[in-house]
Amino acid sequence: MAIITLTTDFGEKDHFAGAVKGAIYSQLPDVRIVDISHSVSPFNVPEAAYIIQSAYSSFPKGTIHVIGIDSELNPENKHIAIKLDGHYFICANNGIMSMICSEIAPEKIVEINIHDKIETNFPVLDVFVKVACHIARGGTLEVIGKVIDHIKPIKNLTPFVNDEKNQIIGSVIYIDNYGNVVTNIKRKFFESIQKTRPFEISARSYKFKEIFNKYSDVINFDIPEEKRYDQGKGLVVFNSSNYIEIAIYKSNSSTVGSASTLMGLQMRDTVTINFFNP
Repeated sequence: MAIITLTTDFGEKDHFAGAVKGAIYSQLPDVRIVDISHSVSPFNVPEAAYIIQSAYSSFPKGTIHVIGIDSELNPENKHIAIKLDGHYFICANNGIMSMICSEIAPEKIVEINIHDKIETNFPVLDVFVKVACHIARGGTLEVIGKVIDHIKPIKNLTPFVNDEKNQIIGSVIYIDNYGNVVTNIKRKFFESIQKTRPFEISARSYKFKEIFNKYSDVINFDIPEEKRYDQGKGLVVFNSSNYIEIAIYKSNSSTVGSASTLMGLQMRDTVTINFFNP
């Protein structure tokens, strides 16, 4: 049984997400549809890229991922379908797939060309659904598009490293539901530059000299619980997607606050890591 996932910036108020699901069920009554998220910030390509990269590998091979972000067709925003890592992705060629493709080479990319048969101002509903259902029935990508060999990158998504290899300059690409701030610096990349050297992470006026593997590592459990004052502690952690994340332990924006609210960190803000020779 085919699985089709949906990642969009449609939100929950409007009819868009429901209409897309209805159109899929009309063609494939037995398909399974899974919502990854409909709460991507409007037109936020880096945020959508982070979400889909973090989620897709949890699904079985053969899953079809429909990504409805900035999907209006125009000469600079074509539609593509990609087979990668045993999964299929249908989206606009606006950089959404560049984070995944930078780590795993696509098996095949096609530029969708069935638009002359479809009149639409809602391409996720009228184009992406048709492509997803075609793939779910066992159809090949060449039937719905022409093969291409590259996709559009997201500008400024890759961290900068200076010539001396003693500084990484990254940026905030995602703020999660807890107000935790995710950077574009992955663990493997960080460790390749660090080479076990001591370091300092700077985010606005906040400094950190340690990266934890889980949030509770910031707590000293040898101290009695009533004396810890642990909620509200700032920390840096390698999150579940292996990105460097700046967080507040047990954050709550209405009580102890969050990394975003307390530190004033927003999307695209700079995070700097300086390395020191021992």
